[in-house]
Amino acid sequence: MSTSVTVSPAKNTAAPRLRTPRKKHTPGKPKRNVLLTVLMGLMVLYTVVPLIWLVINSTKTQTGLAESNGLWFAHDFALWDNVRDTFTYHDGIFGRWLLNTLLYVVLGAGGATLLAVLGGYALAKFDFPGKRAVFAVVIGAVAVPGTALAVPTFLMFSKMGLTDTPWAVIIPSLVSPFGLYLMWVFAAEAIPTELLEAARMDGASEVRTFFQVALPLLAPGIVTVLLFTTVATWNNYFLPLIMLKDPDWYPLTLGLSAWSSQAQTIGGDVIFNLVITGSLLTILPLIAAFLFLQKYWQSGLAAGSVKE
Repeated sequence: MSTSVTVSPAKNTAAPRLRTPRKKHTPGKPKRNVLLTVLMGLMVLYTVVPLIWLVINSTKTQTGLAESNGLWFAHDFALWDNVRDTFTYHDGIFGRWLLNTLLYVVLGAGGATLLAVLGGYALAKFDFPGKRAVFAVVIGAVAVPGTALAVPTFLMFSKMGLTDTPWAVIIPSLVSPFGLYLMWVFAAEAIPTELLEAARMDGASEVRTFFQVALPLLAPGIVTVLLFTTVATWNNYFLPLIMLKDPDWYPLTLGLSAWSSQAQTIGGDVIFNLVITGSLLTILPLIAAFLFLQKYWQSGLAAGSVKE
């Protein structure tokens, strides 16, 4: 007796779909983010447009400023004439203001950087009673804006008879709480304690250890602090405004403001073309400093961000 087996036809089953493999992120090739790209584009536009306006309008005469669009050139190109007139106007006082600003930067910003390096190294690598209190004072000083201390500083310097002198601008510029804090953090990460101990065991004094061992390692941080203090001193306006009365001691910021205010006085010269040209000449040294020291500045900011 034979048994027949009936085989039912197989149901149609859909073929499984293969997943589209995700694109693997290639190391070293950052992912693109449209929102961040747009935001960065707006920030670049916000930063570059005033600079473009400054460059374009520094090529115009006083008449050209009034008759042309702010973001396009006038019919006449007067950049070199404006530069010459800026340095010769009012017996060449712009050159005096430039030298004053360089004096304030060299002594003020340079001294602030030196004190920040010495103080930051000592606070990072030496233990002493009251170190936590010093840390709290430095953090508190960073949080206090400089304008809040301008009036007390003026009263103190007035009692000492130092107002209307360059020392009234230089001495307050020597104090940089942010620079001290930055060097403190940088020195703690950049200088291995074992390296200092090895130098001391070899008979090196503390001064020699600092200059020959620690100082080369602090170079990126020094450049970073120097850039910050230089920009702060170069663009300082409020402190010279309340400290100085003699135009011969004005920095560039205060001098250009005085030129701009002449248009509001009766019988005063309207020299907006010289004010704009002077502003362009004022920012050129800062741009050159940032471009020249950019690699040191970037490495200084990134130091300590990666833990080995």
